[in-house]
Amino acid sequence: MYCRSICFQRWSCEERLDGQTVIITGANTGIGKETARDLAARGARIIMACRDLERAEEARLDILEDTGNENVVIRKLDLSDSRSIRAFAELINKEEKKVNILINNAGIMMCPYSKTADGYEMQFGVNHLGHFLLTYLLLDLIKWSAPARIVVVASVAHTWTGIQLEDLNSESSYDTMKAYGQSKLANVLFARALAKKLEGTGVSVFSLHPGVVQSDLWRHQHQCIQVAVKIFRIFTKTTVEGAQTTIFCAVQPGLESQSGGYFSDCAPARCSRTASDDDVAQKLWDRSCNMLGITWQ
Repeated sequence: MYCRSICFQRWSCEERLDGQTVIITGANTGIGKETARDLAARGARIIMACRDLERAEEARLDILEDTGNENVVIRKLDLSDSRSIRAFAELINKEEKKVNILINNAGIMMCPYSKTADGYEMQFGVNHLGHFLLTYLLLDLIKWSAPARIVVVASVAHTWTGIQLEDLNSESSYDTMKAYGQSKLANVLFARALAKKLEGTGVSVFSLHPGVVQSDLWRHQHQCIQVAVKIFRIFTKTTVEGAQTTIFCAVQPGLESQSGGYFSDCAPARCSRTASDDDVAQKLWDRSCNMLGITWQ
């Protein structure tokens, strides 16, 4: 525990979110749930965007008991299916008067090769394309709610590989780690490009590395890796610790001038050279729009 306290200093901020609405994808477990718990305690209306409604309800009741905030609701969202994403966005745009903070948190990590309902490689489809489409569909409401923030949970895994613009679906070959790294690189590039496009709108965008977190994201890994994670857990973050940088990017006052930035351990961090390449970011943007059949200038 002493090593953990040295490595992971807790960030603290008393900022309130009363009257604000926050959407968090994947809020039923892991750092998404802890982010929801923290922001609910700050008085925000929390929309838990989740695929597993049963687990989401268990998480909601836990957050309610812990925070006393009854303004925490669940809405169905499956990021592997564009029909679900569009239905979710349609409901939000109809029901909600504002969305002050969108946290693109949900993700899948190093899973066996499979495809989304729309035929995309699962990790790229869920981690990047699903959130890309969701943000596109909610953007008018978010801009109307400005000042607002969009937070993209990426990973240091974005440094593991480049981006295969001619084979984003990993159809020529599939490596679980490289596919995951590519999806996280796409997250950072998306946040960077989106921030530039939203300059002057009052909407800030941030991407981040939460740290190596003890969560069920490791469920697809070989048993040896899962055992290693448990052995070295003293050097990894709990879900509460892992949620801190997400919360920081969502609520820390004065971050607007750093829109488009990448953060780690509640501070600006250096991303890879490829992740800083505006030309690559625009090419990925164009490919993403083409894959999703949308026009987003």
